[in-house]
Amino acid sequence: MLVNALIILAVYLVAAFPVLNLLARMRGYDISKEDDLHSALWHKVGRVEGFIGITWDIVKGGVAVAIMYLAGLGQVMMAAAGVAAVVGRLWSVFIGWKGEKGNTTSLGVHVALAWQAWPFLFGPIILGAGIRTIPRMLDSSQPLSERLRFGGPPSNSLPLGMLGGFALFPFGVWVTGQSLPALAAGIAIFILIVVKRVTADVRKDLRDAADKRSIIINRIFLDRSHFRVVPKAENHSLESTSV
Repeated sequence: MLVNALIILAVYLVAAFPVLNLLARMRGYDISKEDDLHSALWHKVGRVEGFIGITWDIVKGGVAVAIMYLAGLGQVMMAAAGVAAVVGRLWSVFIGWKGEKGNTTSLGVHVALAWQAWPFLFGPIILGAGIRTIPRMLDSSQPLSERLRFGGPPSNSLPLGMLGGFALFPFGVWVTGQSLPALAAGIAIFILIVVKRVTADVRKDLRDAADKRSIIINRIFLDRSHFRVVPKAENHSLESTSV
């Protein structure tokens, strides 16, 4: 039991290590105060660093689960390692118990735990991303280079799609007959993501809010405190990309 606990702790520490912040600092940037580290890394530091950051966050979740499998440690340890990797991304001991929203790491964990449930996971995410991206891609008033940029204005559909995918994943695990630990991990990760959405810097938003309930609801479903309305005339090159 002690050995297993140490292994899970090691997974947490590796996942919690602030690689994105380090990549930015290596180029002379501080992105620790940015709302979306992936977008900030991509736009303000460089596309290579942005790609490395996204890839690292996805892969580290899947690799944590895969190592448990290859070591023959069983389904429970695979699930525990996956949850530990997500917790490390959400609340990092290295940066004052802060972190990102955990979406990318959770994707890697889910695929490694139960790839058979991928339609339930990626269906809502693809739909949300399509609603966000396709109109921008078809906007002929913008040059192609602008339409292909990573990010864009804050999206209402993508956070909903992510939440829907993580909510449906446990159902997909059950429907496809995967293991009970994978099901439990899917439920736990969904709860953790919702908790992170609700609690991240929430005090300053609630302090002067007239309608506190709408703040909480928007945070759960849209991953931000306020519903985003993008006027038609607004330039789509905005770098604010809360996801």
